[in-house]
Amino acid sequence: MAETSRDAILARIRQGLVQSAPLPPRPDFTAPVHPPLNSGDVVVAFAESFQRVGGEFYYCESLSHLAVQLVGFQQRQQVGAPYVWEPKMQELLRAAGVAFRADETNFIAQADLSLTSCEALVARTGSVLVAAATASGRRLSIYPDQHLVLARPSQVVAEIGDALRVVQARYGAQMPSMVSLTTGPSRTADIEKTLVLGAHGPRRLALFLLEDDAENLPE
Repeated sequence: MAETSRDAILARIRQGLVQSAPLPPRPDFTAPVHPPLNSGDVVVAFAESFQRVGGEFYYCESLSHLAVQLVGFQQRQQVGAPYVWEPKMQELLRAAGVAFRADETNFIAQADLSLTSCEALVARTGSVLVAAATASGRRLSIYPDQHLVLARPSQVVAEIGDALRVVQARYGAQMPSMVSLTTGPSRTADIEKTLVLGAHGPRRLALFLLEDDAENLPE
C-alpha cells in the first residue's frame, strides 16, 4: 500500500518524539547581567545617567560653592528656603551659611522645597536611594514639589545591588521601614500617553554632589 502524505507526516512526528531535543546552554549565573558602564569613572557615569532621566546635577567642590549653587537654584525656581530635618545636615548648612527651615511650621501649605541626604547613588540607572531611617522620614523625599539631595562622590556605586548592600551593611537587622529607589522626577503617562510631572511625588529632583574632603555629611 502506497504511503500517503498523512502517513509521512505522522512518521516524522513519531521520529521526532523519539529523539530528545537538545538542552539549551546552561547560563553563567556568575556573569554580569549588564555590560560595562560607558565611563570607567562611576561618578561621571552617575552624573550622565542622572541627567538622562531628568535629574538636575550640581557639582560642589566646597561649602562656599555649595552655598552658591543652592542659592542660585532657589532664585531660578523662585522658591523659599528648603525644609531640612536632619540635624547633621542642618549643621552643614549653617557652616555653609545657607538658610533652611528646621521645623514643620506650615509644612503642608508651604512644602515647595526639601533637602535630604541619601543612602547611595546608582551609576547604572542614575537612581538615588533614600531611606526612612533618617530624620527626614518619608515625607521630605515625597511630599514637597521639589526635592534636593546632598551627597558625596564616595556614595556612588555601580549597580542597584551594590546600593542595597550598602543599606544592609549600614542597618543590619534594623532595616528602615521604607527604602525608595528614585529615578528622576515623579512622572506618568498613563492617561492618553501624555507625560505629567509630579504625579506621585516631586516634579523636580536635583542633586548636589559635595566633594568628600569638605565638611562631613550626616552619617
